[in-house]
Amino acid sequence: MLYNRGNAYGNLEEYQKAIADFTKTIELNPNDVEAYFYCGMAYCLLEEYEKAIANCTNAIERNPDYTLPYDIRGLAYTNLKEYEKAIADYTNAIELNPNDAVAYFYRGLVYSELKEYQKAIADFTKTLELNSDYTDAYFYRGLVYSELKEYQKAIADFTKTLELNSDYTDAYYNRGNAYANLKEYQKAIADFTETIELNSDYTDAYYNRGLAYRKLKEYQEAIADFTKAIELNPDYTNAYNNRGNAYYDLKEYQKAIADYTEALEIDPSFTLACKNRKVAYGRLEELSKK
Repeated sequence: MLYNRGNAYGNLEEYQKAIADFTKTIELNPNDVEAYFYCGMAYCLLEEYEKAIANCTNAIERNPDYTLPYDIRGLAYTNLKEYEKAIADYTNAIELNPNDAVAYFYRGLVYSELKEYQKAIADFTKTLELNSDYTDAYFYRGLVYSELKEYQKAIADFTKTLELNSDYTDAYYNRGNAYANLKEYQKAIADFTETIELNSDYTDAYYNRGLAYRKLKEYQEAIADFTKAIELNPDYTNAYNNRGNAYYDLKEYQKAIADYTEALEIDPSFTLACKNRKVAYGRLEELSKK
């Protein structure tokens, strides 16, 4: 009765109530493996990772062949950045159940964090072999391909992500970055625009769209995007610097200097802004002599 009610609370995302019921179940039956597991999962969802680990460990000690506690304990270790322990748990889960797509996926995420990109790709690919509709596996494999500068493969994965979920904002954004790296700026702008339509506060999408507009010499559009990025993040030094560059391109040197100066006030160690301001002062000096 308590166990079933605990599951019901968990389904309602009332995790504290679920934990209370699972804990009472364990008091009544200290060998109830399922109660330990679900209690651990509830703690994990509440981001109480040490307690999640303790409960999953209790479940594993009572039934070492039970796959799910390894997955949840691995997730808890991942969030605590104890990556080797996380990998060990996901690997155990896979050995017990070679069709555990979730374990492959999360182990892939850990390998990605460790910059072991080929291992990450192998795990995401295995995830997709087991579940071809696993949207996040396409997305995160795309991120890894981007890190490896394999932009066409990244674009293919982000595109597949969007086929499965047309509202996946980060997939548009990262596909836009991949297109920009391939100098396909119009496609990049289209993806950054789609990102902004889905999330009007996506600061980096405005900034990167501004960079793409500047590459196309559409300076007013670039300035508008850098300005919006600054509105959303007043300490965005790169946005000030690049808005300054767009003003410089338009020969509006005073405005360029003002932006470089603003960037330096926020970050006095911003060497590039310092160099750019020096160049802009030089242009003003040249003009004053004519």
